[in-house]
Amino acid sequence: MKHEHWLDHRDNVKKLWRGFLVLLALTVVAGLVVDLHPHFAIEGWPGFDAAYGFVTCLLMIVGAKALGLFLKRGDAYYAEDQQDE
Repeated sequence: MKHEHWLDHRDNVKKLWRGFLVLLALTVVAGLVVDLHPHFAIEGWPGFDAAYGFVTCLLMIVGAKALGLFLKRGDAYYAEDQQDE
């Protein structure tokens, strides 16, 4: 019998998304309550840390996709090495 991974179930993925969104909301609310001692004025804006983290993550994903276009190899790349032997 094949054991399925717990992330293969759609319900579990929905629960994770909801949990992450609740955690993000709690982080933003905590930023409103806690004095963060911002170095720059923009750091004092409500939700700045969450927005900064989201945009940074998005830029890393887009950058990795763009880098993948330059580093991509053909499907038969390793097969060509084996033919040379």
